[in-house]
Order: sequence, then C-alpha cells, then structure tokens
Amino acid sequence: MSVEFHSGVADKVAYCCRLIRKSQAAQARVAVCGRHDLLDRLDVALWTFDALSFLPHVRLRHGAGVPAALVRTPVWLVDDATEAPHREVLVNLGPDMVPGWETFTRVVEVVQADDADRLSGRERWRLYGQAGTVELKHHVAGVEA
Repeated sequence: MSVEFHSGVADKVAYCCRLIRKSQAAQARVAVCGRHDLLDRLDVALWTFDALSFLPHVRLRHGAGVPAALVRTPVWLVDDATEAPHREVLVNLGPDMVPGWETFTRVVEVVQADDADRLSGRERWRLYGQAGTVELKHHVAGVEA
C-alpha cells in the first residue's frame, strides 16, 4: 500500500480539485474525507473549478447510504470512508487518521502549510510508518518530482 503526503499546500480545496482532475484523467476512483465544512466547500468548488470540464462527484453524508444510480460516480466526498462505494484512492483533508484507511489501495494525505496542520501531518506520518506495510512518499506542493 502506498501513502503519499502532499505538504506545503496553500489551499486544500483548490489543491484537491487539481488532484481529483488528475485522478479522473487516470480513470481512478477517489473518496475524499475531511471536516464537514471543508467537504461542503470542495463540493461547490468541483462544480466551478474548471469552466471547460466537469468533475462528476457525489457528496455522501454519514449514514445516508449509497444511491444505486450513483454508485459508478468516480469521486465521493464522504464523512465516513467506510461508506465509500470503492476502495481505490482515499484523499484525507483532515487532521486525523481516517478510520478504514487500510482498506484502500492508495492514500493521499494533503497537509496545509500552517503549523497546526504540519504537526498533525507529522503525527500521521509516524503512525503510518508504524503500520509496517506502508510505502511512504512525500511530495512538496509546487515542486515537481
């Protein structure tokens, strides 16, 4: 399993929109977790992010259940990762480990440039490292690898 940390991010919502666009181009299915208000802002941003393209997504609130007609939608903004209809890519915008993260093939942690987010990101890095079977990767926002 791969866990990628994207650090030094100025704006998590804008950065996540770009990540989702790249994932969609690669035909990957993505579940995004984070604070409710951040997911709500991301939901709106995905409608307006790029005037020339549409990023299909569903905002799934905890306990709502996955509508059968939408199960093939490639991007899910979820309050609870265990309710996502797939286990391909998990993007974490929040400060804590996401329950159920280990059921995904790939995890992307987005870490903002402020001190509090950096500290919580370091703690998550440490916890993933203790998992033992995780390949950790680090990307600095704005720096090409």
